[in-house]
Amino acid sequence: MSAEVAASIDAERIQQFAAGLRGGVLQPGDAAYDEARAVRNGLIDRRPALIVQCRGTADVVDAVEFARALGLLVSIRGGAHNVAGNAVNDGGIVIDLSEMHSVHVDPERRVARVQGGATWGDVDRETQLWGLAAPGGQVSTTGVAGLTLHGGLGSLHRKYGLALDSLRSVEIVTANGQVRTASESVNPELFWAVRGAGSNFGVVTSFEFALHPVGPEIYQAAPIFSLDDAPAVLRKYRDFCATAPDEFGPQAMFWSVPAVDDFPAELHGMPIMVVLVVYSGDPDEGERLLAPVLDWATPILDLSGRAPWAVAQSSFDAFFPSGGYYYWKSLLVGEPSDDLLDAVVEVAADRPSPDAIVNFWQLGGQIGRVAPDATAFAQRDAKYLLSLDTSWFDPDATERCIDWTRRTWAAMQERFATDRAYLNFVGFGEEKEALVRASYGANYDRLVAAKTTYDPGNLFRMNNNIPPRG
Repeated sequence: MSAEVAASIDAERIQQFAAGLRGGVLQPGDAAYDEARAVRNGLIDRRPALIVQCRGTADVVDAVEFARALGLLVSIRGGAHNVAGNAVNDGGIVIDLSEMHSVHVDPERRVARVQGGATWGDVDRETQLWGLAAPGGQVSTTGVAGLTLHGGLGSLHRKYGLALDSLRSVEIVTANGQVRTASESVNPELFWAVRGAGSNFGVVTSFEFALHPVGPEIYQAAPIFSLDDAPAVLRKYRDFCATAPDEFGPQAMFWSVPAVDDFPAELHGMPIMVVLVVYSGDPDEGERLLAPVLDWATPILDLSGRAPWAVAQSSFDAFFPSGGYYYWKSLLVGEPSDDLLDAVVEVAADRPSPDAIVNFWQLGGQIGRVAPDATAFAQRDAKYLLSLDTSWFDPDATERCIDWTRRTWAAMQERFATDRAYLNFVGFGEEKEALVRASYGANYDRLVAAKTTYDPGNLFRMNNNIPPRG
């Protein structure tokens, strides 16, 4: 929808709409408007016509019906952490769930009901009262909804699967304004589609997650090696991953020592490889099993040790502040050949910013035990994820950082014959239908059918979009 159309919305109609809501409606010029339209990624600067700050499902229903009636472009804002910036748009309406962030835990059933605006920090705070957790991200300010609806990687994915694999049901407002429950037994086709392509089908106002015993304390290995040692260490990492039990959540991160007081000043800016392995079982057992990781080379620093689960889950928060510049792309790969490992180290050595991270995640485990057609998330056979988490804080570096990420991503795709991405890390989704088709694979046509049923007018298209038929 154009800005001109948005500007023509009748003021009286907006007032009537706003009067029926529990939450508020913000427009350009309102005191809180600029804060409400800001998202974590400082590259995103969009000006919606309306921001509806919902306080309950009824507000969401009214917002969806209002948007559909006026033909407004719709964005859904949960945690606003998605680097593509889809939580806001120009000239349309933002359905803002950030005031809907309650978490209710049933410790006997081991389930949590989580509202659509909650963050993973909200979830961990409540579930850890009973030593329980849902598989989620590794930055506590990440929104539950955005991460879950297209996958959900974290430190527990090998043991318990993706975040979407722990879903038991959702409450969702579809394009016709109807509130639906979707689960294995109620609206099962919608539930299938939501688990991997959920932003295409409506506004998820709450999630029901199965919870798992984790914490309250865990052990994690976190040795930091010089980049000079990376070729040898990465091969040992590969060998370790080949036999690692599912309780291990390994990733190899290539970064530079952050310029913060927690690290010696003489090391600030030094290129490094961090081997981060979280053990989700007994901390004593984790410490014993992970001791050999510390001997892969001589660490320049070692941050290994015990930590409360919620603390471990928030340890990266400070490095991804709101207003930083982020452009992240990814590709899913198979067996980690020597050529692939050497290429990863080459890419890491060429990072365009000391704040950029090249992350090499091990997948498999429970992710791979789910059939590729059991949920919309199809890429169950991938062994590793290569994620180019390009971050920077100097606006003059923007063109260089984005160009490097695009060139590197394309070159790695060409060299290692993959056109599959993890759909939470797709840059700005520039490849559009080609990327979406490749990433959903054989599930794509079934998703088109579901989209045609539940959103035939493509109201929800600010996402990795699956257009309806016709």
